[in-house]
Parts: sequence; C-alpha cells; structure tokens
Amino acid sequence: MAYAPIALTLHHIAVPATPARPSFFSRFLSALAAARQRAAEREIGRYLDHCGGKFTDESEREIERRFLSAPDW
Repeated sequence: MAYAPIALTLHHIAVPATPARPSFFSRFLSALAAARQRAAEREIGRYLDHCGGKFTDESEREIERRFLSAPDW
C-alpha cells in the first residue's frame, strides 16, 4: 500500500500556545513512580549503611538482584 505525500504532511493544524494540563491518570502514575523511586533509594541507602557504606561490586550485584528482579507487589 502506497501513501500519498499529501497524507503524510500536516497542513492547517492549530497547535495550542500552552500545553494542556496532564490528565489525572497521568499525574497519578507520575506520583506513583516518584514514590516508588524514593522508596527504592531509601532501601538502597539502608542496605549500603548495613554493609559498611561502601559501594562494591558485591553490593552492586545484591542491589541489582533486589531491585531488578520481578516486583513483589
């Protein structure tokens, strides 16, 4: 199937000057992702404090194992 060049161009489309406000669902997902990011960072901080505060290869592997595996929720 061939596409006509005119079908691929955008003519006479009005673009709003200010972006629309994100939807409730979009804001909710952003807030949820930010909360999970903060929780993960706190957990990593606790783990590093427990292991002496050094970021070694072994601690990096353990963090990856804990946070890159399947979610437990």
